[in-house]
Amino acid sequence: MAEIAPFRGVRFDTSKVEASRVLAPPYDVIDADQRAELAALDPHNCVRLILPEGEGDAKYAAAARTLDEWMASGVLVRDDAPAIYRYNQVFTSAELGDREVTRRGFIAAARLHRFDERVILPHERTLKGPKIDRLKLFKATASHPSQIFTLYSDPDGAADRALAAAEAQPPVVDGTTADGTRHIVWKVDDADIIAAVTRVIAERNLYIADGHHRYETMLAYRDFRREQGDDAADFGTLFLANMDDPGLIVLPTHRLVHSLARFSRDDLLARAAATFDVDTVAGGASDAATIRTLLEQRGRARPTVAMIVPGSADATLLSYKPDLSSASETARLDVTVLHDAILEGLLGIDRAAQEAKTNLDYIKDTGKALAMTAEGKGQCCFLMNPTPVAQVKRVSDEGGFMPQKSTFFYPKIASGVVFRKL
Repeated sequence: MAEIAPFRGVRFDTSKVEASRVLAPPYDVIDADQRAELAALDPHNCVRLILPEGEGDAKYAAAARTLDEWMASGVLVRDDAPAIYRYNQVFTSAELGDREVTRRGFIAAARLHRFDERVILPHERTLKGPKIDRLKLFKATASHPSQIFTLYSDPDGAADRALAAAEAQPPVVDGTTADGTRHIVWKVDDADIIAAVTRVIAERNLYIADGHHRYETMLAYRDFRREQGDDAADFGTLFLANMDDPGLIVLPTHRLVHSLARFSRDDLLARAAATFDVDTVAGGASDAATIRTLLEQRGRARPTVAMIVPGSADATLLSYKPDLSSASETARLDVTVLHDAILEGLLGIDRAAQEAKTNLDYIKDTGKALAMTAEGKGQCCFLMNPTPVAQVKRVSDEGGFMPQKSTFFYPKIASGVVFRKL
């Protein structure tokens, strides 16, 4: 099963910089405007490491120079003793009724495994481009600049109970990112606590929640370092959270369809009636709470999505009629039915177009999805239930793969809480 270990983390000296000004989201959700905003926050914002500026491959060398300069100046410090890092996030979301939630986890090194070894399991396929970019960054900086978000199952909460003692000490990081999430990190170098957590994880598989591309890049970097004659990269750097903790939140990701050569709501619904029960929700296109409730209720029995279109105040519920009781876990997902039966089967958006986002935009807020559609954006919008964590686990256990953007574990873990220099 999984093997974790402490490591000597590299982190910001918060006596010299303010944590809230140097943290950033994961690199792959930062656009050009947000990158400029983050860089303007502080000359030491970690975006300069995870998304370096420069032409071509020169940007990777620039990241390496920046990392070396910040370590030499003491802005980044390396812990004297190996540690694991307790990492809590305190957040709210309109999707949760604005109630405050705390997600608890920890950062550790973990022995890397190919997916076919069935120790660390994926649930999404990856694309080639992002892996090439991250591998160049890893090679140039000889580091893991961020963590992979992984899950383990611990219904008794044994690992979290062991780590709770660390929270009595002052944190080494305490900052708030632009989305309002507070990120609190404690260094844990107590041998007994580390041993207790290690024993729990040694009995489990790990499941990738977010960061499939970076995980495969860590594997590629491991192999590269082995070719150089060392095993320094045999362990990756992971954030681990208990999938049985109520603070682990998955939110829906909605699909906005656009740029189809032809689209007719009436034609789509007429053809959908062969495989879906079709029900109109009067006024549903402007009421996020109603849509969320109806989707949750209908989704208990069978895969269900809602559709709204510009110019209509109504929403349409589409509930899949075929019996999926003997189908694979992947086939029973709401998102699989949407992608296979509706997007590809009825609208002609094939898998290649889905992966390229040729006709799809992804929206992670129900209110925003309703507003964009009301403003005339796109041709129609499909609103989703979140994919339950238990279903993610079952898909991974059976070796299945979900369509892209099937899960949105909220919030994202921050870049900059701790780095690992190899």
